[in-house]
Amino acid sequence: MRTIVTPIFTLRPYERGIQETLGKYTRFVLPGLGVQWPFAQLVRVRDVREHTMDIMPQSVITKDNVEISVDGVMWVRPAAEEDAIKRTFYNIDDWKRAVIQLAMTNLRQEFGDLTLDESLVARETIATNLKATLGAFAVEWGLTVSKVEIRLIDPPEDIKRAMHKQKTAEQERRSMRLLATGEYEAAEQKNLAAIQRAEGDREAAIKIAEGQAEAIRLVNESAERYFVGNAQSLKQIEMVEASMKDNTKVILTDKGITPTLFLGDLPVLGNLFKKRGRTKEKGELLIFVTPKVLRVAQR
Repeated sequence: MRTIVTPIFTLRPYERGIQETLGKYTRFVLPGLGVQWPFAQLVRVRDVREHTMDIMPQSVITKDNVEISVDGVMWVRPAAEEDAIKRTFYNIDDWKRAVIQLAMTNLRQEFGDLTLDESLVARETIATNLKATLGAFAVEWGLTVSKVEIRLIDPPEDIKRAMHKQKTAEQERRSMRLLATGEYEAAEQKNLAAIQRAEGDREAAIKIAEGQAEAIRLVNESAERYFVGNAQSLKQIEMVEASMKDNTKVILTDKGITPTLFLGDLPVLGNLFKKRGRTKEKGELLIFVTPKVLRVAQR
């Protein structure tokens, strides 16, 4: 605030004033050039810009009897209307000091209703409540409280050490949970890969088994066609084997049935059982004959 007693004066754009004549309110003074009677009149000027005001650090006791240090900051401005400017002069002598004291008192009350844990997470709530309380009183003084912020909540050193240990333990638990989650996911991926490999092996085994079954089926069909087509030849082989079962070996080849008879070390060849009129389904019969020496009784 400043006081003008000169006959000619000027108010800046961010200033408002009241003029008094012989100690009595005369008129509201706006920015610009003005004149007055010297010695009989004076102008009191108020800066209506935003004022930043610190809430000094102070010790407060929380609901659970923990002593903490807190401070804050607030933004207050005088209202620019005539009635509000008059209240800033006539309703309060030092509005800045009054607002700061009121803020400190109500700050202690706000923290006294909360525990330490609640206080640490209730900055915005405390600031909002404090702004509302200050605003109700500030209107009577011609002021407007624009904003309140809580800057510092400082617990005692032993509380801070305990909080640090708790925070460290929580971080370790979180790290262990993340590690366990990662290991679990890795195991899941490994199991999934093993399942996929087993599925692949099973599919491969099925394919191999199907191929083998198909091969057996083809062999069976071929054998069935062969034995049906050579039934007569096989019957002849059985007759030859029956007649020469003691000293005969029979070999069946793929060129028709052609018996070959070995007497001692000399084979005897023949087409005894060769099929007539068929050239593709023939076989050769190789017969090994081991001569026997018969003992003849003398008379």
